[in-house]
Amino acid sequence: MKDLKKYSWRVTLDDTQPAAQAMLHAVGLSEDDLQKPLVGIASCGYEGNPCNMHLNGLSIMVKAGVTECGLIPLIFHTIGVSDGISMGTPGMRYSLPSRDIIADSIETVMNAQSYDALVTVVGCDKNMPGAVMAMLRLDRPSLMMYGGTIAPGHYDGEDLSIVSAFEAWGEKVAGTMSEEKFKEIVKHACPGAGACGGMYTANTMAAAIEAMGLSLPYSSSNPATGNAKTAECDATGPALFELMKLDLKPKDILTRKSLENAFTVVTALGGSTNAVLHFMAIAHTGGIQWDLSDFQKISDKTPLLADLKPSGKYMMEDLHKVGGTPAVMKYLLEAGFLHGDCMTVTGRTLAENLAGVDLLKTGQKVIKEVDQALKPSGHIQILYGNLAERGSVAKITGKEGERFQGKAKVFDSEVAANEAIGAGKVAAGEVIVIRYEGPKGGPGMPEMLKPTAAIMGAGLGKSVALITDGRFSGGTHGFVVGHICPEAAEGGLIALVEDGDTITIDAVSNQIVLEVAEEEIEKRRAAWQAPAPKVNFGSLKKYAHLVSDASLGCVTDLF
Repeated sequence: MKDLKKYSWRVTLDDTQPAAQAMLHAVGLSEDDLQKPLVGIASCGYEGNPCNMHLNGLSIMVKAGVTECGLIPLIFHTIGVSDGISMGTPGMRYSLPSRDIIADSIETVMNAQSYDALVTVVGCDKNMPGAVMAMLRLDRPSLMMYGGTIAPGHYDGEDLSIVSAFEAWGEKVAGTMSEEKFKEIVKHACPGAGACGGMYTANTMAAAIEAMGLSLPYSSSNPATGNAKTAECDATGPALFELMKLDLKPKDILTRKSLENAFTVVTALGGSTNAVLHFMAIAHTGGIQWDLSDFQKISDKTPLLADLKPSGKYMMEDLHKVGGTPAVMKYLLEAGFLHGDCMTVTGRTLAENLAGVDLLKTGQKVIKEVDQALKPSGHIQILYGNLAERGSVAKITGKEGERFQGKAKVFDSEVAANEAIGAGKVAAGEVIVIRYEGPKGGPGMPEMLKPTAAIMGAGLGKSVALITDGRFSGGTHGFVVGHICPEAAEGGLIALVEDGDTITIDAVSNQIVLEVAEEEIEKRRAAWQAPAPKVNFGSLKKYAHLVSDASLGCVTDLF
């Protein structure tokens, strides 16, 4: 262990810090222990949701492996927010802000306690980018361990996920599903521990971060329970020890090329639009120049290959069974889509990690060949126009078409839109506009899974579009455009849309346009007044004052 003392990240306790020594003796450390590196294990574990309910147990297993390497592991905790529980409620405003609170709190503990290295054990959506942002701020030997995906639920011969519950609600509201079947789907949708099972935001970001090189191979596709995740816990301590010996830190690993790899994987897998926000935040924290055009360049040349929910058939557990995320990356590398020379937390390059990985299993149906792609280019499209001068993000898989023009149906909140959809007041051919739900106006930029699921459940998925200055769940599918920037609360054009206005959304020319004469727009702008803030206290008030716009990733340290 003495060899590790030479590195810049070491903070050795000595006689000038007697209070620190006394307190660490009180928690059971010996004098010899105080000469060893202290490793923070940051757990997002808590009992309130399946994504995070098992993380404290995984942290204990990680701690055992770190101890065996002669290091001193110390578990601490940070917050988590369940998007599934908060979805469609005022609590959803806290979801995106939780990402930066997680980053802030991990940074705070690690720096205040002078820990030398870090393992983050994470589950639900915002846990992953929050943890990585903290790792980059600290830039000490670190790796992220994902808690893993939930198994599919089962009812009436169908695989279920959390989105099944939302879409069942939509069908019940539309009168096409009985109350009894609805309740059974809700009861069976989530069978135990693990993050939402489709290619929703948690699995999207876990796969992306593995592709960035900041988590161990297979971490993103290993199920939450079972031998694979246990083995990963056991491997984490030795992997961290190797990082410390190599003096290999997150900013040595995260590069522009590794970000390109990560978004290529997101695109091939059909991942969540939330990846755009989180990549922007990670790039900002890592000091890497990255903007919305970078997503479009990758999307233009990367095919959609994965038949995964929400728009496809299969679940993350199915991907695990046919070879996992490394098998997908090996296929993409051999097809020329990835940079193989990027460094990873194994101390080896991506290509070296993948050299011994088996190819995708023969006959599997989860991942298509490039020449049989579900879509020849990516599903995530960056749209501009008078409605989105600073950009917006669309999720277009091809199943819903690539162009939509319709009359606006305007709502000043998600709640109002949900009520209208539930009452059957939304008609085919309309463009639903949900505004004042952006990062400042929400505040917190809540996800719109409830209205999009209700639309799908009501059978309107191909006949209406939805646009918003809020964002979408990874479980959302249909003709949807979010992250509209500037947002309504800042006086963006979306604030001036009126019922009956024609809106054109074109994912071929990447345009989103309000078809209203400029003179009329200026007349409306002159009459517009910013609404009063929805929240005047606490963390959401602070967030609304600090947060950047969506085009910059909704980070809170740009002021």
